[in-house]
Amino acid sequence: ELEAMKVRVQEMEDEAAKLRSMQAEVEKTMSTEEVDREAVDSRSVYVGNVDYGATPEELQAHFQSCGTINRVTILCDKFTGHPKGFAYIEFAEPSFIDAAVALSESLFRGRLLKVSAKRTNVPGFSHRGGRGRGGFRGGFRGGMAPYYGHSPMHGYRGRGR
Repeated sequence: ELEAMKVRVQEMEDEAAKLRSMQAEVEKTMSTEEVDREAVDSRSVYVGNVDYGATPEELQAHFQSCGTINRVTILCDKFTGHPKGFAYIEFAEPSFIDAAVALSESLFRGRLLKVSAKRTNVPGFSHRGGRGRGGFRGGFRGGMAPYYGHSPMHGYRGRGR
């Protein structure tokens, strides 16, 4: 019985070592993905005020003079599928960004485009407010009574004048 337990413990240790090596490989690939994303962002531009009927091909033709374009992404609302009115354009070289930013305020399908270098998003960082994530979370503010609205426990309280 003791021998069987020793064999089982050895199997568990082997499995743990295997898991540790797999975890190390995953961490390596994660860090390279972050580096890849930063590299892509360094050669991409944000294009705002894009016409809702614009196609990636039309945007590519508009920015063709700046340099070789790898990808044009027009962002769409995930619920409706309609375009949001802005796009990202990834160039082959970071040096092409300056030429693309020079096209800011250029006319495209009757609209003035807003072009700027794409910034890398930092998770958990918010430029609004100093609190970072979250913000104000309930509680009484300056002695104001809480608003119960249509709560069945408190009945309906009219808002009055």
